[in-house]
Amino acid sequence: MKAPSKDWKEDVAADEEKRFNEYAEKIVEIQKKKSAIFGNGRALHRKMICGLQAKLQVLEKLPEYASQGLFAKPGVHDVWIRISNGGVDVKSDSLPDIRGFAIKVLGQNSPSALGNGNTQNQDFTLINQSAFSFPKSAPFIALVLAASESPFALLTHMLGTYGIIGGIQKIIKTVKTFGKPFSGFMTETFYSASPIACGEYAARVRLIPVVAKPNLPPNNSDLSLDIKKALAKESVEFNLQLQFFVDEKVTPIEDASVDWLESESPYVTVAKLTIPSQNLDSEESKALADKMEKTFFDPWNAFLAHRPLGDVMRARKVVYYASQKGRGAN
Repeated sequence: MKAPSKDWKEDVAADEEKRFNEYAEKIVEIQKKKSAIFGNGRALHRKMICGLQAKLQVLEKLPEYASQGLFAKPGVHDVWIRISNGGVDVKSDSLPDIRGFAIKVLGQNSPSALGNGNTQNQDFTLINQSAFSFPKSAPFIALVLAASESPFALLTHMLGTYGIIGGIQKIIKTVKTFGKPFSGFMTETFYSASPIACGEYAARVRLIPVVAKPNLPPNNSDLSLDIKKALAKESVEFNLQLQFFVDEKVTPIEDASVDWLESESPYVTVAKLTIPSQNLDSEESKALADKMEKTFFDPWNAFLAHRPLGDVMRARKVVYYASQKGRGAN
């Protein structure tokens, strides 16, 4: 086990601004096509499963390296949660997909990661994968573009880019990633996958349920049913944790495909997320969910102290903003 280190750095390529704007243009084109089919919506994570209200309690007596930004002082904050499937389409929950768990911590007032004054929120956008399939944004964007066209286009892209053997290996890996067994949103663990700043330190974020996974599989035809059932009579709790950069070999900033070793950098619990019992079929819950759909959940909607780091996160800054403009998010 190694101590958290401040000796991290980003490696910003000279052509990033141009490339990222090109990515944004292509993603917005997909968004327009899908919105013509499904109605106005996001480019990725288009299908919202549900919106939830919650509380985030920042814990006391955190170590110095964790006691930064949002976690500098103990306290309880109101939270919105948007739960979603990751794809560009609105499709059955039974189909393989990346699952998203986005958190918006409300009622803040801190210098923004975007450098445009203060932000009133701190967002964490998490997925049910501890690392990305690709080290950088370029191959991920190429995958999304191909997959949005057709399965044949995706197959052609994989084989053309990586060769027959390499392409087959990539396809198998992608299928395993998207088809990873999923126990349900109230029992799964979710990750930022890419790092964010934590003051002068850098860390990845993990959200892990307090209660162990159930033995029974979820209702995959409608994942919202498991959430409604879980919240019908009692609250659900998660621990929000940080895993810190220790060195470039074990915890690289720029390679999002590397799953940081917990044996070298253990997670530190910094807060408890409590989702209280709530009726998701009530008019109040439906109105809140509608409000969430009209706003945005963005890793760059963050404290300067929690600025997103690495190529994938820098690309998301440009692409997310373009997508938000494309659907008129507020």
